[in-house]
Amino acid sequence: MDESVKDNKTKATLVTVKMEDKAKLLPTKPGCYLMKNKDGQIIYVGKAKNLRSRVSSYFNNSAKNAKTDILVSHITDFDFIMTTSDAESFVLENTLIKKHTPKYNIRLKDDKSYPYVVINHNEPFPRLEFVRRVKRAKGVEVYGPFVTGSNVWDIIRILTQSFCLRDCTLSEFRKRKEPCLLYQMHQCSAPCVGKISAENYEKDLDYARDMFSGSGSKTIKELERRMYEASENEEFEKAALIRDNLRVLGDFANNFKQENAEHGDEKNLDIVAFYQGEIEVDISVYMMRNGVLLGHKNFNFSNLDIVESLEESVLNFLFQYYSTTYDSLPDLIITQMDQENNEMLEAGVNTLGKTIRVRPPQKKYDSFLNLTRDHAFEQQRVRLLHEDSVYVGLNKLKDLLSLKERPVVLECYDVAIFQGSSPTASQIVFHDGKPDKKNYRYYHLEERPEGNNDFAMMRELIIRRSDNGSLPDVFIVDGGWGQVNVFKEALKELEIKVPVVGIAKSKNVRTKEGFRSEDIKKSEERLIIPGRANPYFLNQNRSLFKIIVQMRDEAHRFSRKLHHKEETKRVLGTKKPRKPKKADQSPSDS
Repeated sequence: MDESVKDNKTKATLVTVKMEDKAKLLPTKPGCYLMKNKDGQIIYVGKAKNLRSRVSSYFNNSAKNAKTDILVSHITDFDFIMTTSDAESFVLENTLIKKHTPKYNIRLKDDKSYPYVVINHNEPFPRLEFVRRVKRAKGVEVYGPFVTGSNVWDIIRILTQSFCLRDCTLSEFRKRKEPCLLYQMHQCSAPCVGKISAENYEKDLDYARDMFSGSGSKTIKELERRMYEASENEEFEKAALIRDNLRVLGDFANNFKQENAEHGDEKNLDIVAFYQGEIEVDISVYMMRNGVLLGHKNFNFSNLDIVESLEESVLNFLFQYYSTTYDSLPDLIITQMDQENNEMLEAGVNTLGKTIRVRPPQKKYDSFLNLTRDHAFEQQRVRLLHEDSVYVGLNKLKDLLSLKERPVVLECYDVAIFQGSSPTASQIVFHDGKPDKKNYRYYHLEERPEGNNDFAMMRELIIRRSDNGSLPDVFIVDGGWGQVNVFKEALKELEIKVPVVGIAKSKNVRTKEGFRSEDIKKSEERLIIPGRANPYFLNQNRSLFKIIVQMRDEAHRFSRKLHHKEETKRVLGTKKPRKPKKADQSPSDS
């Protein structure tokens, strides 16, 4: 084995022993711990009832999942913060995650925000506003959230025009010296220039508000009165317009009546359930507001992201969601978690300015919880079985290479020798089927007097790569059997047990005698797999084809970009001699 590889393994072992010794000195109190890498960056934040026990578990010989192993390989130091209780550490952990955005903590991506109607009484002559992100403040009425597609915008427009409410922004309102066109069209009462008193304006606003704060009967009754009055005055166009508006308002009111007595007195609640599959965890949140089921939100994260237990990961995820969502908070949250985690979540969400209960389902909500759990399962099933899902492709690669786990990190290499230049290699990294550009690298390889020695170049490349962080799950080489075998032999000499495959380019082949264009077609893209007699034709799996071919093409692009950059320097006479000892990172691709 190369001495540099041995040195790296020795250093990693020494760091782990040092961290384990430090962890044994920690207090047995609750608190938070902050794991750091060699650059002093915080890469993971966690909480613990017992700091000494929890932090020590990272560095002892106990079995760990894949992500924890990767995390530990990057830890060179840690800090800790003591708290008075486990609940306090739970809240602090969320604050620290939002502050530092550590690489190895699960990150929440909210899938959508529901619409709200806002009336800001801090403004003169308040108007009805449509918003998706609510800034709660004293003097601000908030109604909603409403079901997506429930034509809230149309309802606001109808009410504003029917009751002649202000429709302009506050700055426009303050600048206006004369009534606008809407006043001439009898769609605004022109409060901006004093055409209506604040008292009479408030009465009209009350009629509009009832559509959201009450049953809407007060609003509809007043508009019916105006419709009949217009008809009696032979203002038939006006009466017809009010009639059409009443139909829209009536449908809106009916949609928001409570239809399911199963929900009892609880009108504002969330039902939360999760499902763990072989690859991912899916979380589904069913939302009910004002006694009406609005719909659901879906989230998912990889099983590889679970550093603690499954329920702890879900618990942290939910608190992150409730502390960042723009949707209104419920009065009750029903979950499938155990009592301890429910109590922890309740303690956390009650720091958000509202009293919220977190409970198990009991009989009353059993059927609703089962529905939510089934929804989480179906969301995952449909997503992962879709033909374009990256997981379909990665699972196929797992089967082809007889791996125990789905490969997550793939690295593709393209070794190139351009005329008049020293050999180079480009390194492309994909994480879960997506480009991870911050880990792209390029290498200037040694020029060798004996010519282009493929094995020597591959050996140099792998040695330098092994000095540069944790290794991938699979190496991919741009080339056929020759390149794959050379790469494999270099890995074997360095005792690196990471599988390698090659991607053989498609090429033009003749289908029959002759050289006409119709006699020529492209051969299939092939995956070269050591130990397999015949290559695997990538067109058999659309998802794997997209991942592998995209990586190969990206490696070519990155390599050409480097060559163009080097040629530009050479032509302009700005190129300086360099020592090809470390990998360089392209700033424009990071």
